[in-house]
Amino acid sequence: MAIRSFSNRRRVIINSDAKNEADDQFAIVHALLSPSLDIRGLVAAHFGNRRTRTSLEESRAEIDLLLRLMKLDGQVRVEDGAPYALPDVNTPVPAPGVELIVSEAMRDVAEPLYVAFLGPLTDMAAALLLEPRIAERDVTVIWIGGGGYDGRGGAPGRPEFNLSNDIVAANVVFSSALRVWQIPAPTYRMMAVGYAELDAKVAPCGELGDYLVRQLVEWNERHHGGSIEIRVLGDSPAVGLMLHPDCGTWVERPAPNFRHDGSHDFTAANRPIRTYDSIDARFIHEDFFAKLRAFAGG
Repeated sequence: MAIRSFSNRRRVIINSDAKNEADDQFAIVHALLSPSLDIRGLVAAHFGNRRTRTSLEESRAEIDLLLRLMKLDGQVRVEDGAPYALPDVNTPVPAPGVELIVSEAMRDVAEPLYVAFLGPLTDMAAALLLEPRIAERDVTVIWIGGGGYDGRGGAPGRPEFNLSNDIVAANVVFSSALRVWQIPAPTYRMMAVGYAELDAKVAPCGELGDYLVRQLVEWNERHHGGSIEIRVLGDSPAVGLMLHPDCGTWVERPAPNFRHDGSHDFTAANRPIRTYDSIDARFIHEDFFAKLRAFAGG
């Protein structure tokens, strides 16, 4: 496979609660293997305290592990995000990862900035509160999170997981003037892949591929109640949309605010955001499989 170079790469920050489940790992690796993306940094995110009291530290350790497996340790900037959710809509939680977002957003360069959030929106909200001028910059926030629209929401009273870990931050971002592309739960759940395909296309790809599949199966065994041989790689659409913004169908809707139960509140006159109602799982999966295979063979 030819190693291509691109003169106009998109600046990217990936913000990931990497040890929350088993799909962030695939998205992070996919982004790092995509030559048209200029990865300006990886930010470790918290994922609340329901499963662990050290969620931020665990996310950071997982990101560091992936970089070691890719022989990229020391070559990609990694920063810690905020260790917990925002206390209210006026109080930022400072962190090195928040400072990275602010500095990249405020750089006077031609390339746009994409900030992909695979977990809560804590660090984006904190960055906005610290530097409100970010909302005027060429910044696109891509968020994997929130419930569906038009009757496609989740169970009443149960906020989608990424939203639930910082509803305050989601309201700060959604009520701002920032450009937002949202991939809600019914859409990211279209990214299912079976063990058989992972065993054929990912596991043989060296130490990295073996780890990606092994940790996924182990997570399912620990956390899934019944027999299962699939996993939804729900964070990968964030990478797919940076590569190909039309690899899904989308509509513009007025941005909602979120109630404590995760339901939408449209009473505020927020600006429109882009919400994806479908995603091209074939393109995203196959692009990842091909890049991983080339990486392992190279």
